[in-house]
Amino acid sequence: MFVLGPVIVLSAIGFFCWLLFTLAVYALPAVVGAHVGVWACQTGAGLLGGVIVGLLTGGATFGVGQWLLIAVPWNWARRLIVAIYTVPAVVAGYSATHGVTQMAMPSPVWQTVFSVVGAIAVGVTALLRISGMTADTAQPGT
Repeated sequence: MFVLGPVIVLSAIGFFCWLLFTLAVYALPAVVGAHVGVWACQTGAGLLGGVIVGLLTGGATFGVGQWLLIAVPWNWARRLIVAIYTVPAVVAGYSATHGVTQMAMPSPVWQTVFSVVGAIAVGVTALLRISGMTADTAQPGT
């Protein structure tokens, strides 16, 4: 048990870091789903109803983004859609990394440095994941 305890703790920390940064990459659907779920719960849908409405709304937000990336023929509009989904991910990545670094180091300068690096990493990951959801369907020379 003495050896198994630290392994379980490190596994749990790793899982929650993975979950935190996955939610940061998909920040826009996650935040929209969470806000609508809380709204539904507070307006009388109950806890189960709020969770269901929140999950459906988050999924719909993600699905609408994917559909728009497929349906919109202009590259500038696709880039705008990708930016709309990526910018909240950068902010969430900064906030998540800053929260972790506040617990790990006392220097505010290094907290900010690592937070910016985390924001860039999450932003690049979000950009690649979201822009890779659809192939470029534009014809060459158009």
